[in-house]
Amino acid sequence: MACDRVYIRWALWAATHLNLQDLPVTPLNTELYDAIVVGSGITGGWAAKELCEAGLKVLMLEKGRQVEHGDYPTEHLAEHEMRFRGKGDRKLFARDYAVQSQTGQFNEATSGFFINDRLNPYTTARGTDFEWYRGNQLGGRSLIWSRQTYRWTDRDFAANARDGTAADWPIRYADLAPWYDHVERFVGISGEANVSAEIPHGKLLPPLPLNEPELRLRASNARHFPGRPLSIARVAVLTQAHNNRAACHLCGPCARGCSTGSYFSTQSTTLPAARLTGNLSLRTDSIVHELIYDETDNRVRGVKVIDAKTHEQTEYRAKLVFLCASAYETVRLLLNSGKGGEGLANSSGTLGRYLMDHHFGVGARGQLDDIQSRYFNGSRPCGFIVPRFRNTTEQRSDYLRGFQMGGRASQLGWPRGFSQAGIGSDFKAQMSQPGPWKIRLTGAGETLPNRDNRLTLDPKVTDAWGVPVPRFDVRFGENEIKMRVDIMNSAAEMLDAAGFKNIQAYNNIQPPGKYIHEMGGARMGRDHNSSVLNANNQSHDIPNLFVTDGACMTSSANQNPSLTYMALTARAAHFAAGLLRDRKI
Repeated sequence: MACDRVYIRWALWAATHLNLQDLPVTPLNTELYDAIVVGSGITGGWAAKELCEAGLKVLMLEKGRQVEHGDYPTEHLAEHEMRFRGKGDRKLFARDYAVQSQTGQFNEATSGFFINDRLNPYTTARGTDFEWYRGNQLGGRSLIWSRQTYRWTDRDFAANARDGTAADWPIRYADLAPWYDHVERFVGISGEANVSAEIPHGKLLPPLPLNEPELRLRASNARHFPGRPLSIARVAVLTQAHNNRAACHLCGPCARGCSTGSYFSTQSTTLPAARLTGNLSLRTDSIVHELIYDETDNRVRGVKVIDAKTHEQTEYRAKLVFLCASAYETVRLLLNSGKGGEGLANSSGTLGRYLMDHHFGVGARGQLDDIQSRYFNGSRPCGFIVPRFRNTTEQRSDYLRGFQMGGRASQLGWPRGFSQAGIGSDFKAQMSQPGPWKIRLTGAGETLPNRDNRLTLDPKVTDAWGVPVPRFDVRFGENEIKMRVDIMNSAAEMLDAAGFKNIQAYNNIQPPGKYIHEMGGARMGRDHNSSVLNANNQSHDIPNLFVTDGACMTSSANQNPSLTYMALTARAAHFAAGLLRDRKI
């Protein structure tokens, strides 16, 4: 702990006193790798696995600390066993985690999986807000994600072309379908099949169960709104043993890490596969701050790295570079690697533009008092979903695209006593009985790509290692605002038709970034004049540079994007390995 305090003091001093030129430099690492993968989260893990299995020698570089599978010290700690009884050190959180502490996944038990905001600041344009939640360890946010995994549809990939919005995707569903299959087979996705054309499916593991209020809403939708099927969420959570990983035992605290490997994370799934090949080298605490570009033959030759602890600089070389650092860290890296402030691989002028995140914080709540089911088993790791039903066969006149809905029903337990008057044995006995069932039905809506939603580098502010920080200028538009009214009304009418009482509709718009589905900034496209990447996630400008994290997304659809990231990454890695094998790169 003393060492950590010294490191933090040094880093804070560096943030205000250091330039990159001041950092000590170590000699070039002389080994030439076949590929460097920057980042170790959902896409970085997949890139490493696929490239290693193709026979390539791969170096994975992770900015954060080392976390081995099973190294989850708070996984099953009770609140009374924690120093601050689960509430955390509020002064520390306010000082060092002012942004990270705003997400529901952040608490005393999970705070070690989030980045320190004071050491890693960012800025926003005047009059705007952006909430950027980041992991800071091997595995990144694969340790703390919600694990919902849905395929996109062909209409999603064709939406920009159909609406005349932004750029057309250079691929369609048929191009990605075999890679969805590939990812799902390896990861293990549980859920129901044949729910809706809006969420195509492959081979699924058995679904988790719905509870009684959710079944009532499902039956009501089938009767009153037949185009709005309700299903348990599809999640990267095992309901039966799969690929040497155990089924979920419904313990509940998923975001603390899962030592049984029952949900997908880099540590439990892709990293062991990559290591098994003997082709993977891994370095943590390695901040990649610049790509090494060779103008003579138009190739990226490697990366410049700052050691997060010693602040020494090192260079690593490779034949291929995959950027999987998370959408906006990847954009930041590309912007910091070019000359004249325009960034690298930016002949189109679109780098850093067309940022997207799903909008949420809108829906309805209700209550049921006549449910006979009084108890349930375990803590289910997901809610339910109502797939998109708007603007599928007929187009509304007031807004484009659509939304999916989700939520869960839960039974109030003893914590309800915090908001009720009472004391003594009678009150204790009352609180020991299960309370009423409540339900939340909320929407997640597609955000249209907008050129003015962008990320630049702040000209004055740097992080604790002297690297310029991102400056966000992102707003939701009129289309999203109109969609939200429909989401709210749709949620309320479904709960009302199902017999829920005390229905409260709400529309509390949240800042961009809050949903943690960051997309765009280095989009794919058919035309090199209007996009950064081609159909294989390969830079239009630099043939040995690939981007497969959320930065590559050309539109946002409404489904959770992680499964699509994984499929795009596996596809791009297969393509890149083939180029290297055939000496075409």
